[in-house]
Amino acid sequence: MHEKIAVIGAGIVGSAVAQALAREGRDVVLLDRDEPGVAGASFGNAGHIAAELVQPLPSPGLLFGFWRELFALDGPLDVPWRRLGAFAPWAMRFARASFQREANTRALAPLVKPAVAAFARLFEELRAAQLIRSQGHLQVWFGDAAPRKAESERAEMTRLGIAVAPASGATLHGVARAAGGRAIAGLLFPDSGHVHDPLEVVRVLVDDARQHGAAVQRADVRAVRAAGDRIEVITPVGVEYYESVVVCAGAWSAPLLAPFGLRAPLEAAHGYHVELPLQPALIDAPLVYMDEKVLVTPMRGRLRATSFMEFSGLDSAPDPRKPAALRRKLRALGYRCDEHGDSWRGARPVLPDYLPGIGRAAGPHNLYYAIGHQHIGLTLAPVTAQLVADLVAQRTPRHDIAAFDLARFGSVGNTS
Repeated sequence: MHEKIAVIGAGIVGSAVAQALAREGRDVVLLDRDEPGVAGASFGNAGHIAAELVQPLPSPGLLFGFWRELFALDGPLDVPWRRLGAFAPWAMRFARASFQREANTRALAPLVKPAVAAFARLFEELRAAQLIRSQGHLQVWFGDAAPRKAESERAEMTRLGIAVAPASGATLHGVARAAGGRAIAGLLFPDSGHVHDPLEVVRVLVDDARQHGAAVQRADVRAVRAAGDRIEVITPVGVEYYESVVVCAGAWSAPLLAPFGLRAPLEAAHGYHVELPLQPALIDAPLVYMDEKVLVTPMRGRLRATSFMEFSGLDSAPDPRKPAALRRKLRALGYRCDEHGDSWRGARPVLPDYLPGIGRAAGPHNLYYAIGHQHIGLTLAPVTAQLVADLVAQRTPRHDIAAFDLARFGSVGNTS
């Protein structure tokens, strides 16, 4: 029987999945409510291929010191009072995961560390090598405590097997001079990288999927349900039937998975970015201001600065205080940045243990999922696509994905 596969969600992960499946000769339909790469978090991605982020965010240090990161104290974290009740179950799972960080790091690291090489191979195949820069990235700290903080970070990264080196004096001098000549320390991470335009990455993947026979349809998927030996995908204009479905709908995935017994306790960690057009980069690589929690990435014709983790609910309105605060920080760091201007806000899909959800639903139906890639969806897109292709082909996945099975959260109807 000719197998027709729907991939729901055309962000960076869904587009990579559709491209990988199409390249294997599958009959793929990529569905999204908007043009590929536009509707979700991928549009505003920081562009950083974060091969160093092998540790999931939950940790005892953050658990007991999270208050220092609150937006009210000029930090990046914001959980509005009105959401505390709804947010509490997710926060409790986050707390439990804080004491499982070492095991979760062992599961995540094999997917993260080779990310730049995976992208380089993919872009070479697609003749799009110009989209990636393998220049590493720089992390900096200011003030009297900067050397101590940099040394602590160096020691931890070395323990985790992440290549790191002191930044050159000339590089640090330029960053410090822009920020008013403050004392500075910094580390260079040579094995990371960045892309010039995350939206263009999505488009390249989708174009290649089309060239290998995939169809791309604009459709607002409202529900996914079992229908005999097939799966029905329901949109406002009707119902289509598929032999297999891959859910890659980011923060909107949970209700699509629930009819198959899958519990996906996703939160939308909204991030914000502002762009600085026609402004030269201080270095030709992502620059992370560690104390300010700001990442500045050079992109084609502009700089993109990102920050914030706002747990205000998936359908909440943007908070104008966030881009204003980001612009204020950028001016203090020496960037030309108007007080007012355009900004972007997007919902990063996060599961409480900050591990992705990658797997197949139990039962007879071919329902697969690739969700919850938190801040590293771009980083993990190529390897996630390979893993989903393995599952669909009934091959043993090239990495152990047991830790990413949504069964870790129990099933729908089970409160565990």
